[in-house]
Parts: sequence; C-alpha cells; structure tokens
Amino acid sequence: MVPRKTCIRLELLVPVLAVGAALALLGGCKRSEEAPAPKPQAAAPQAPVVFRVTRIDLGSAIGPDKKVTTPSTTFKPGDTIYASIATEGAAANAALGVRWTFGDGQLVNEATQNIAPTGPAVTEFHIAKPDGWPAGKYTVDVSANGKPAGSAQFTVAD
Repeated sequence: MVPRKTCIRLELLVPVLAVGAALALLGGCKRSEEAPAPKPQAAAPQAPVVFRVTRIDLGSAIGPDKKVTTPSTTFKPGDTIYASIATEGAAANAALGVRWTFGDGQLVNEATQNIAPTGPAVTEFHIAKPDGWPAGKYTVDVSANGKPAGSAQFTVAD
C-alpha cells in the first residue's frame, strides 16, 4: 500500500493564519494615549470672615480674658464701667473705637484701640469717675474701622 499524502486545504489555512496574525498584532500593541487621570476637585472657596463686632457686654468688672464677669445694664455712681467688645475675623490692622455719651448725646469719653486679630478676640474699654457718675441713661457706641458696629445702653442709678 502506498502512503497517502495529507493535504491541508489552503482556503481553510488562510483565514486561520489571518486571525492569528491579527491577534498577535493586537496583543503587542499598547495604546499610545492613556485616559487622563481625573483632576482632583478643588474645595469650594470659603468666603473670608470679615472683621466684625459680634458682641458688646457691659459690667463693673472683667476677668483676665477681658470679658465682663457679670454683665449688667445698671450701675452705681461710683462704679467703673467696662465694655467688653467681642470680634471675629482677621485683620492686619483694625481700629476698634468707643464713644460713651450721657443723656441726649453729651460726650463722656472717646477711645480707640488698634488691634491685629487673627480670629475671635475680645477688647476692653472702660470709664471711671472717682467723684461719681450722674444718674441717668448712657450709651456706648462701638465702631470698627470708623464704621458703626453696635451700641449698648445702660443706666446709672443711686
């Protein structure tokens, strides 16, 4: 018997080789451009805290923190009267001022302090009259950088 030759049909071999070659080419290729990494989202900008007066307390004594120890709006003629001014915000140079008046606006005292707060702060002002304050109604007007920032009324009574 004569050995028979095995024939591979050429029309079957060509598609198999073409698919193999295509897979080899695709497997060896890398994308030249990678998708850009997502950008980190910036935090929403916060509005700067503007320097401002947040509280005005009156009393006849203050603590080491410059805060009034016992707030009051009624004083005796011989009392020293303290105004404790709380502020918030930062400022390289802020002018905090007070204007103390009696009755219909008679000036008792004016004072200004330049401060450089970096956050919440307390500033103290006071008035004293050794021979005693006249009985009546008083007002302390507070300004921040020359602009009205609040006021407090108080009474001196015998």
